[in-house]
Amino acid sequence: MKKEILFRLIKNTGLVALGTLILAFGTAVFILPFDLVIGGMSGLAVGIDRLCPWECVSKDLLITLLCWGLFIVGFLILGKKFAAKTLVSALLYPIGVAAFSRLAEPNVLGGFFHLSAGEHPQLAMLLGALIGGLLIGLGCALTFLGGGSSGGTDIIAFSLCKYFKKWRSSYAIFAVDASIIFFGMVVLGDLTRSLLGILSAFLCALVVDRIFLGGNRALSAQIVSDHYDQINQAIIHHMHRTTTLFSAKGGYSGVDKTMLQVSFSMRQYALLMMIIEQYDPDAFVTVLKVHEINGEGWR
Repeated sequence: MKKEILFRLIKNTGLVALGTLILAFGTAVFILPFDLVIGGMSGLAVGIDRLCPWECVSKDLLITLLCWGLFIVGFLILGKKFAAKTLVSALLYPIGVAAFSRLAEPNVLGGFFHLSAGEHPQLAMLLGALIGGLLIGLGCALTFLGGGSSGGTDIIAFSLCKYFKKWRSSYAIFAVDASIIFFGMVVLGDLTRSLLGILSAFLCALVVDRIFLGGNRALSAQIVSDHYDQINQAIIHHMHRTTTLFSAKGGYSGVDKTMLQVSFSMRQYALLMMIIEQYDPDAFVTVLKVHEINGEGWR
């Protein structure tokens, strides 16, 4: 059992690390050189860099400061367990962006990754938006599959939800990203560049959806725990999802149990895992892909 746990830990950490590096590569090589605002920390860094063009502060340095600053905020507000899920990304992402940004310089590898210097700069920008969105989506999906979180500006959304109890995390995340994109549109003053950023963000979301869920937009979890009442109340209060309680009996132990079932969106996966770990780290949890859900709060 210890070997299995160790193997799973190594596998999940590897997925999170690989996903974070792919995310950093897509951002540094295809998004930042064209000042595309797709939300998240990269979009915030591009907007701040345009608004305050300090020569001594590059975009990758801004991302580093934002990443580590938000990680500290997440640790203080959301706790150690949430911070642990974002630790690998918080360490690797800014380092990866800084390293891969060097690849996009004209004097590195003969300018192979210096796309903006080609004969067709407009086409290069379009390809940057498309390929960047695909790579960032792939990186995020691998991070989610490893049980981690990319953290970043999602920490702002989760922190707001902690203080404004009636806010849904999915709405808060959308509001934060939409605000960053709108901020970028105002600062850049370039509609074409802004629309390409939105297109890139849309492709990123599609890739995450396809890889992480296989095209499904919802999940269902079955949770068996002695602390089911606390988990149930936390799900209703923080995730704003209704639950169903079943009477169950252990096939081997013969002990009567209560099983909790809840349907939730992909974006709420990390929040559900955080809730379960907070009240019962030893809970038995089965997460299922859902083809379709009809009812209140869904279709």
